[in-house]
Amino acid sequence: MFDLRFYWSLLIRRLPVMLALFIICASFGAVSAIRAPATYTTAARLLVEDPQIVQEDSRDGSSGQALDVIEQQLMTRANLIDIANKLNVFSGAPDMSVDERVSRMRSSSSIRRSSGANQATLMEVSFTSPNPRTAAAVVNEFTTLILSANTKNRVGLAEERLAFFQQEVERLSADLDQQNAQILGFKRENANALPENLTYNQNRQSLLQERISRIESEIASLQTQRQDMVRLFEETGSIRQTGQPQTPEEQQLAQLRAELNGVLSIYAEDSPRVRALRNRIATTESLVQAQTGNDPAQETGNTLLNVNLSQIDTRLTALESELRQANSELDVVQAAVSATATNSIALGALERDQANIQARYNAAVADLSQARTAERIETSSRGQRISVLEAANVPNQPSGPNRKKIAAMGIGLGLALAGGFFVLMEILNNTIRRPGELSARFQITPLAVIPYIETREEGRKRRRVTLTAIAAVLILIPLGLAALHTQYMPLDVLTQKVVTRLGLG
Repeated sequence: MFDLRFYWSLLIRRLPVMLALFIICASFGAVSAIRAPATYTTAARLLVEDPQIVQEDSRDGSSGQALDVIEQQLMTRANLIDIANKLNVFSGAPDMSVDERVSRMRSSSSIRRSSGANQATLMEVSFTSPNPRTAAAVVNEFTTLILSANTKNRVGLAEERLAFFQQEVERLSADLDQQNAQILGFKRENANALPENLTYNQNRQSLLQERISRIESEIASLQTQRQDMVRLFEETGSIRQTGQPQTPEEQQLAQLRAELNGVLSIYAEDSPRVRALRNRIATTESLVQAQTGNDPAQETGNTLLNVNLSQIDTRLTALESELRQANSELDVVQAAVSATATNSIALGALERDQANIQARYNAAVADLSQARTAERIETSSRGQRISVLEAANVPNQPSGPNRKKIAAMGIGLGLALAGGFFVLMEILNNTIRRPGELSARFQITPLAVIPYIETREEGRKRRRVTLTAIAAVLILIPLGLAALHTQYMPLDVLTQKVVTRLGLG
């Protein structure tokens, strides 16, 4: 059961210390609220305009990324220090360190963006300073840097992209020329064994085989004619002049001999057909000899035989040379036909590489064209850009501080410390002060409890001590705070230092 009277007595007993804590915190809060310097905040509104000429490779979210980059560039340490030195933002605190200046600049600056589906992208840049003109100057400097950074970033990005694709096109062009040179060299080295020449080589191979067969047949015929001429001369002692026309019997004899040569390649020497042909040839030769012996124009002697044999030998030599040429060319053609398959695979690999390089080259040329267009768009300020909707003005009314909030925070802190002190003392106090605590401590049930009975003099003395302590708190603490404020350090400055040291401000 909650004993209200008991806790009230404890509150009265600890009231001087709690009151001291409350008064100190409330005094610090009140002095800080009263003496806190007025601050002025001003802002500029910027609009991210859509590009006047929309490119095919424009991506959603590029404006947000560009603004993120600009914001990070704007809040760099070097930029903030340059702005602070250029505009004398901290002219009233010349001893402030560089790190403190950067921290104060970042805490005093604010950049907010708003965007959404089917909504314009807006940016608001604000700055807070005790000097209204300084606040306006800083915001306008921020605005100038943002506009300059946006132009520089977009134009620089377009120029870098253009330079990259120019190098890429030049590199791929060199690779393509090198690949074309390899293909040309391969075709020159294998000019007779290329896939496009396969049909020609095969037709040429067939023609050469037919030509070789014809030449061999003609050589065989001349050799037979030579043998017949020698045999005829040996048998008759004369030959017919080559310039005279042949008689029908001579023509028949030549046909029978040619037929015999063909039959001998198929049938054996003792074949009935071979014997029949030899008999017919013998009969026809006797007729030819009889006609030759009665011919007055017949010439005998070795001279005519040598002349005819020489003509036949010359023709045979020419045919044999032609045959060797044809065989040599046939070997070359056959080697070319055999090598065509291997060359086709190698040439196909080279042409595939060429096609891949050509495809990359075409893509790079298209990207280069787009990069040139983008570079012209950015340099002519027809791309995405940031414009100023409302510039920063010098504020007439202070924006802070919120003095009521500061005073309320001091009072709240005093109440929290006083309450915390009361609870802490109650937790740390282990003495037995009530019957319930006696039973809980020793696990017994007392028959009777006799409280401490103070005399009237003790009661008056306790009240005098309590009232004296309260009076001392109400008088000495304000006097001490006033002396601290006037003689050592202003309370608001001391509060700021304590807050800064604790890392809360």
